[in-house]
Amino acid sequence: MRIDGTTPPAEAAAEVREWLEANLPATWLAAGREGGPDAVRAVRSPADYEAWYPVFGASGLVVPTWPVAYGGLGATPAAARALELELAPFRLGRLNPLGLNNTAPALFAHGTEEQRLRWLPPIVRNEERWCQLFSEPGAGSDLASLACRATRDGDVWRVTGQKVWSTWAHRSEFAVLLARTDPDVPKRAGITYFLIDLRQDAVAVRPLRHMGGEVDFNEVFLDGAVVPDSMRVGAEGDGWRVAGATLAGERQMVAGAGSGGVDRIGGRGSERLAGLAAERGAAGDPRVRQAVVAAVAEERIRAFTNQRVRAAAAGPGGPGPAASIGKVHQGALNQRIQLLATDLLGPDAIAWSDSQPAEVRGMLRSRANTIEGGTTEVNKNVLGERVLGLPREPDPWQGAPWSETPRS
Repeated sequence: MRIDGTTPPAEAAAEVREWLEANLPATWLAAGREGGPDAVRAVRSPADYEAWYPVFGASGLVVPTWPVAYGGLGATPAAARALELELAPFRLGRLNPLGLNNTAPALFAHGTEEQRLRWLPPIVRNEERWCQLFSEPGAGSDLASLACRATRDGDVWRVTGQKVWSTWAHRSEFAVLLARTDPDVPKRAGITYFLIDLRQDAVAVRPLRHMGGEVDFNEVFLDGAVVPDSMRVGAEGDGWRVAGATLAGERQMVAGAGSGGVDRIGGRGSERLAGLAAERGAAGDPRVRQAVVAAVAEERIRAFTNQRVRAAAAGPGGPGPAASIGKVHQGALNQRIQLLATDLLGPDAIAWSDSQPAEVRGMLRSRANTIEGGTTEVNKNVLGERVLGLPREPDPWQGAPWSETPRS
């Protein structure tokens, strides 16, 4: 790929068009040119895409602004935007999103060069899949109260505790992990950030099936799981600061259109609503038209906002607290879009004889949007305190040792 930090956007776009012609299967290429992402979806299965993905992973196009040594191209943001426009019709989604959006920002901001060279290229190529072990049964919104314990044993740490709501842990080889290493200091000061290999007997992953029938989330039990000290990111006790990069990346990942992460979690976007209204004979209803246009407008606004947040981010280390803007907007908006889709289905959304309509599955899955990636309430606090500069929420236990604070 002849793209680097000096390549103008027009040349980058031309290079990508040439690469697509040479590397994309002919049926995908034709479908993307003629009908865009929806046409590609019709001719390409997820298994086909995963089998072909190493070609994409080796190209540098997955993360074009990353340095070449880490699996990118070292392209400028302007060139990256130009090549993304060329890739868009062909639905070349990034696999391993938690590795790219959750693990990588922490490594860029706080990891060593040795850690970055070891872990980032396999993430880009989807050779090592990642999840996140942060939340616990008693530490969700108040994540800093977590109780999972890591104890130093020579050159390794031994981790014991329970994590929950761990997305895709059942499909992952590695995870980022927060554990308490000092219970006798204030809760945020006693946490350390680790990378952990899940492929050991001391780790048990148990899937949690949600109301739509699928498995996304898991609970994870650790019983003396071993983590080499070389897989600690940042200093001992500095894990809360390191986790900030992961949390900002996660929020940006699920912020929807323009975020550079997943477009949405739960259902299709507002563009589907117009077609569904026509199919159901509701396109002439002015109330339906108003609702559809409002959804389309809000999605467009969110995309523009997410693009500004990405553009303002200083390199690949993550977008910072401003990522919460798109996260707050996306959660509620996607829920409204999915509810409108089921309204347009009418009685078909209430009962069915074989499989759920896609719109119903999307609506059920979207109910988690205002919780996952940090609840809407937590993200509003982030925006108020870290973006708008408002006073912190009062905490009567501020400064007290974790071992002396009440926990659920």
